[in-house]
Amino acid sequence: MLRVAAIDFLNPAPLMWDFEHPPRATALAARYDIRYTQPALCADDLLAGRADLGLIPIASLTPALAIVPGCTIASLDRVRSIQLIVKLSRPKSQVPHVLHSPTVQNMGSPSANAETLASVRTIAADTASRSSLAYAQILFRKFIGISPANAPEFVPAPADPIAMLAHADAALLIGDPALLALESREQIEAAAGPCLWLDLAHEWHSRTGLPWVAAVWAVSPESLTRITPSQLIEDLRQSRDHGLAHVDELVHDWTPRIAIPPATIRHYLTRNIHYALSPECIAAISLFRRYAAEADILPPLENLRFL
Repeated sequence: MLRVAAIDFLNPAPLMWDFEHPPRATALAARYDIRYTQPALCADDLLAGRADLGLIPIASLTPALAIVPGCTIASLDRVRSIQLIVKLSRPKSQVPHVLHSPTVQNMGSPSANAETLASVRTIAADTASRSSLAYAQILFRKFIGISPANAPEFVPAPADPIAMLAHADAALLIGDPALLALESREQIEAAAGPCLWLDLAHEWHSRTGLPWVAAVWAVSPESLTRITPSQLIEDLRQSRDHGLAHVDELVHDWTPRIAIPPATIRHYLTRNIHYALSPECIAAISLFRRYAAEADILPPLENLRFL
């Protein structure tokens, strides 16, 4: 069977539908051995040969891996599940109202945001995804223009925003912990003080005009000895399409698993996340890797390889 490293977060739930639900689950179980883990560990397993197929961060793509066409985890603007939370040094009375409005996800004007970000020295980072870390570094070095010598230090930390902000100027959260932080915003700011909340997908999209892309299915092509590329592509595409056709069931399944209102889960799966690997998404991956290489964040990846 093809060994598969998958992500145990809400956002890939539609992609995994056929693997977890009848009638297709039984047939797929004869072809695929699914193991769930964190995004960065998916990449580790794939690169180390412990998996043949992985849903991996785009920061982990290498020339040896081939992207499986069709599916992705991306966003066309705001994604909610990648949040950079920055403590504000000014008293709340001196912070523009937009900065602490609970209805606004990207706070403040670009110039005010840049001024706040320039003062950040340490970021407690959830290291579950290498791509999220690289997007944050691109924000500081490329978009804000902070030199590498003055760029903030990223300190690995468990995904606990209150603890993170107690020991650092900012916190970087991804996936389910980021979604939960938005639901607990009042408690977080009661403990840490007023904060600037930045959706990094929106920060990327507003500056490039392209989708924000988090992860793709990638494969080690030489491992495909018992399944054809066309069969693999079709299995993954059908699973995604069936998942998106069963959003009501996904909301029902996930409501007991994560402390988020069902309406927010539905909005997230249908509006925040984009699951089709379009030409615009491919262009975004190429631009992300070019920016990351120029800033010496990731090694160059001159050409994307596709199955």
